[in-house]
Amino acid sequence: MSELRNYQSRAGQGGAQSATMIDEGLRSYMLKVYNLMALGLAITGIAAFVTAQMAIGSDGQLTAFGQAIYLSPLKWLVMLAPLGLVFFMSFRIHTMSVSAAQTTFWVYAGLMGLSLSSIFMVYTGASIVQTFFVTAASFGALSLYGYTTKRDLSGMGSFLIMGLFGVIIASLVNIFLASSALEFAISVIGVLLFAGLTAYDTQSIKETYYEADGSDVAGRKAIMGALRLYLDFINLFLFMLRFLGNRE
Repeated sequence: MSELRNYQSRAGQGGAQSATMIDEGLRSYMLKVYNLMALGLAITGIAAFVTAQMAIGSDGQLTAFGQAIYLSPLKWLVMLAPLGLVFFMSFRIHTMSVSAAQTTFWVYAGLMGLSLSSIFMVYTGASIVQTFFVTAASFGALSLYGYTTKRDLSGMGSFLIMGLFGVIIASLVNIFLASSALEFAISVIGVLLFAGLTAYDTQSIKETYYEADGSDVAGRKAIMGALRLYLDFINLFLFMLRFLGNRE
């Protein structure tokens, strides 16, 4: 009996130590995901601000550079390059080295900043900054919920993806209709969708952590997790800007 109690005690201690190691590893993994996402957002913000400064003159008129990236056929490359790169990352991430995947993410964040620089032509700088901080606070709360909740959010995934496709289709239709009512509805639904996706993606990224992953696998998972949360943040910000942004 004494040997049995000693074995059970050692087994209990081993299980507790294993759980502690997994918990510490998970915290380290999620911290890496958030750090990568934050650095990507910083690159996007800097690229957007610098591009806007170069594209918009002190008199509020477009410079030659601004006319090239906003009015010439080059605008399509500026708009579509980030989309092409995110698809490239999604399909090739498993065959890329960690350093190559991380560099691609930085390039993508910079191209996204170039594309988003046009918001400085539409909204005041103060309202853009204000909306960013509101988005950051909302995103933080939603992501924390996704990380800590015991509720299984996997059932939301298919519903949110279907809603996202619906918003994309409605946005394309509204290009021709130019309906302010439909625009308002799209904005409301968009905020709700990406609020839900933030919590869902956080829980999903958390569940992809596996203690026995090698450094390369864990590194690629962290980069893709950062990309998912980055996209959630950017889209949540853009939809909230439609409500909170003051137009120039």
